Amino acid sequence: MALIPLSEIREVYGITPEENREIFVFLQGAVYCWCKNRPDEWFSMRDLMGGENFDWTGTPLSKLYDKHIQTKSDMAAIEDAGKDSGWILKKVVTKDIRTFETKKEDLIRKYRWIKSNG
Repeated sequence: MALIPLSEIREVYGITPEENREIFVFLQGAVYCWCKNRPDEWFSMRDLMGGENFDWTGTPLSKLYDKHIQTKSDMAAIEDAGKDSGWILKKVVTKDIRTFETKKEDLIRKYRWIKSNG
């Protein structure tokens, strides 16, 4: 429905449309799980797919790392894959049927579901 406040959305290049769709759906599922289990809490890509979920092997997100590791060091590929995943997450939240608020904090983009009263 909406992202409050509205902000820029960038496309991620270097992956196929199918890979992009798979990542979108994968992250959409993660957002739905977060909203069900932690409905009033802010989240970021780091919260969804960092920490214990840092190893993206076997997930659609691994395509982002694969894209970058061809021309960069391991650490640079990890960092840039994280940035790409953040842009896709932003698109997921923006296109969701629910409304989310957003803010930048600690150098990362965060989101929180705004529950309707209906």
